[in-house]
Amino acid sequence: MTETVSWRKSSYSGGGDGNTCVEIAPLRTRVAIRDSKAPSLGMVTAPAGSFTALIQSLKTVST
Repeated sequence: MTETVSWRKSSYSGGGDGNTCVEIAPLRTRVAIRDSKAPSLGMVTAPAGSFTALIQSLKTVST
């Protein structure tokens, strides 16, 4: 059985048509990440815990 992937754009999407960002999709144990400007070029995945740690780290740097 294959997983259904539901992509969502970052809430920080740029101006214009709003496609200057990344999209993420939660999978069972991983998070898929792709470029919203070129979704057909593929995706990378990361373990869910590692992705959460990355986001927390980025939030710390940006404040």
